[in-house]
Amino acid sequence: MSEACAAPAALHEAFDRLLAARHSCRAFLARPVPQDTIAAILASAQRTPSWNNVQPWQVIVTQPAATERLRAAMQDGAGAGGDFEIPPPAEYRGVYLERRRACGWGLYESVGIRKGDREASAKQANENYRLFGAPHMLLVTTDRLIGSYGVLDCGAWVNNFMLAAAGRGVASVAQAALAHRSAFLREWFRIAEDRQIVCGISFGYADPEHPANRFRTTRAPLEQTVAWVND
Repeated sequence: MSEACAAPAALHEAFDRLLAARHSCRAFLARPVPQDTIAAILASAQRTPSWNNVQPWQVIVTQPAATERLRAAMQDGAGAGGDFEIPPPAEYRGVYLERRRACGWGLYESVGIRKGDREASAKQANENYRLFGAPHMLLVTTDRLIGSYGVLDCGAWVNNFMLAAAGRGVASVAQAALAHRSAFLREWFRIAEDRQIVCGISFGYADPEHPANRFRTTRAPLEQTVAWVND
């Protein structure tokens, strides 16, 4: 088989392995990621396609000392009770509610939280604001005037960042929870008013011994998500 014929198969096989390997990491080692590795991940994510190639994302990346300052501030309650700049889902219904519950209870079960234990579940939820112990946090913003399609483009960028990170052995977790403290983060990072906060990403090297990192979500079968049109 020629190299031209073999290349597409090799690419899709590598991509499928990468998709299968990536997961949301919820416990990190303190070891920082080298600067050149972070830069390489960002360079890969920069290849994300966007509406008219406007590339609306801008990101802020914290190094370990800055991450610790931010973590301490949020653990002290800074920004608690805030709100999103981009409206969150109004409601989860039907299969979406089922999937959301399955994800939540699967995580809780992995770390030994029983149903009804509100104190333990609140402590686990607060891990978002401890950044799951990660040495780095990345905050994604979009141009306010570009609107919904700018947010969509940023979502694609977030996905590609996490895949590029996984391909280099770096774990990550996307966090809408951080955007819930948007007013605090806007002031903390001096974000201009023409930007909107989309989400955060905590990243670093996964703690392989933590039970939260053994939890995996499932994916719906194609029959639930695809409609074929034949005529």
